[in-house]
Amino acid sequence: MDRIGDDMMFEEILSRLPAKVVCQFKCVCKQWCYELSTPKFVLIHTRRLSNLLQKKLLSLNEHTIVVDDIVSGNLEVDTRKIVTFPYDVQPSRLIIIGSFNGLILLCIRRTDANELVLWNPTIRRFKLISDDYFDHYFGRHDDTGGMYVDEHNDLKVLHINCFAGAVTARVYSRQNDSWRKLSFLKGCMFGSNFYSWSPGIYSGKTIYFTISNYWIPPGECNIVAFDVISESFSILRFPERIQANPCQVHFLTISDKLHGIVVRYSDELTAELQCSHSSTIGSAAKDEYNSRQ
Repeated sequence: MDRIGDDMMFEEILSRLPAKVVCQFKCVCKQWCYELSTPKFVLIHTRRLSNLLQKKLLSLNEHTIVVDDIVSGNLEVDTRKIVTFPYDVQPSRLIIIGSFNGLILLCIRRTDANELVLWNPTIRRFKLISDDYFDHYFGRHDDTGGMYVDEHNDLKVLHINCFAGAVTARVYSRQNDSWRKLSFLKGCMFGSNFYSWSPGIYSGKTIYFTISNYWIPPGECNIVAFDVISESFSILRFPERIQANPCQVHFLTISDKLHGIVVRYSDELTAELQCSHSSTIGSAAKDEYNSRQ
């Protein structure tokens, strides 16, 4: 055991175990509890788990939260489990804003104020990350966000709120347990009630959002990219091959590549899945937005 070394023990052996087993090994001693809780180990562990063939599907029903196993693309109904949320709240009052490496960013809708919660349903751990800001400005239908790990292995939560025509962007640091306001794009109207934001999709050190306008002009679609290194926003145009009016476009990642689901409205409803490398989208001309100003 002495010749194996701590790096081999934690990074090559324990990082391959299921999350529940890792939590049990935290009880071995204080050193193991510390090593298994570091951001470096969490990042290695989540990356290994993401490469497994078995995935989880979490569904919020009216009264229950259900987790199903997906094995080789098939839903295994026989493995269905009911999980409980850490707060005494009905699942129908929960909104999933984003997810990242097994963590889920949730909004709890309450009558007096809403709350943001980071939740890991696998190990049943959670953290409330709301502050006084959300008591007054947190919208029930106009919020979105995403999560990422910065160069210092600090988990960050990006939160975007649209209120009274303005867009407010803030980022939360798990290491500092605090929020910080970010500068958003000047001159854009994405805070208007006419626009609808998608959840953020992480790909290639960037979080992508699609922003659709269903009013005037109908079917207008935009891409807002958030660079996690510089923590800055930019606006991109869609590749010409998926230009359609009106349409809906939603991003997702498949095998670490950015894809778009394009839904077009014509005589019949059609949907297409197209692969768009993040570098290709990132190199799209940004002067289109600048020319509007």
